[in-house]
Amino acid sequence: MASDTSPKKEIDKSKISVVILCGGKGTRLREETEVIPKPLVRIGERPILWHIMKIYNSYGFSNFILPTGYKGEKIKDYFFNYPMHHGDFTVDFTNNNRNITMHVPAEEKWRVTIAGTGLEAETGARLKRIAPYITNDLFLLTYGDGVANININDLIAFHCAQGKMVTITGVRPPARFGQIKIHDSGVQFTEKSQLPDSYINGGFFVCNRAVFDRLSDKEDLNFERDMLPKLAAEHQLAVYPHNGYWQCMDTVRDMDLLNEEWRKGTAAWKTWR
Repeated sequence: MASDTSPKKEIDKSKISVVILCGGKGTRLREETEVIPKPLVRIGERPILWHIMKIYNSYGFSNFILPTGYKGEKIKDYFFNYPMHHGDFTVDFTNNNRNITMHVPAEEKWRVTIAGTGLEAETGARLKRIAPYITNDLFLLTYGDGVANININDLIAFHCAQGKMVTITGVRPPARFGQIKIHDSGVQFTEKSQLPDSYINGGFFVCNRAVFDRLSDKEDLNFERDMLPKLAAEHQLAVYPHNGYWQCMDTVRDMDLLNEEWRKGTAAWKTWR
């Protein structure tokens, strides 16, 4: 369950949009993404996108904007037919008409905007193209393929205290391979551990709306490569260190790991009941 910690600066969460980038091709997960976009690849019975939205919703955020690209029509179909994907329904043909009755509890109270942002657009261009949907001075941003047990309230409070244009969450990812330690008495194999001294971009950004003034509609504008270094040079980028759980889904191995954690009931990112 999410912590009750509230940001020091009071905000109206109903006005804060959560942007989840959903346009990539997911080429390293091609076994799945030949058919569906990566955000719809499942952890358990639900897409990873649903898990990410549940993380934010557990902290009170319910307004989502999804910039789509590759196989974006699949994401549109998923949400347009959401009750049919996740509930029972009855189709009645007895009166020569087709009457459909849904048997779905009011599980999610979300507002979801799905915006087509081009098949080949990079992340900066995708972000620029959804600017008209952002009406508040502050918005949240992340990727459609990573989960974490990050406290969103603390993240926002940190951003407001830093006074920068963008805050990025720095995470310490698990090492890809087990380590070998050599001792005088022999060789010891250890389990995979976190990289001790390095942080990487883990998504889970907080952004001021002014960042849109730095972006263009240019197709090859990459937010991470082209914009973040510039913001850092201008002292407009803060890093929120997250030393807790974080896991992306880049490969089949990552997908299997997340599914195994979900199946065992040990999914650390599950911040909701």
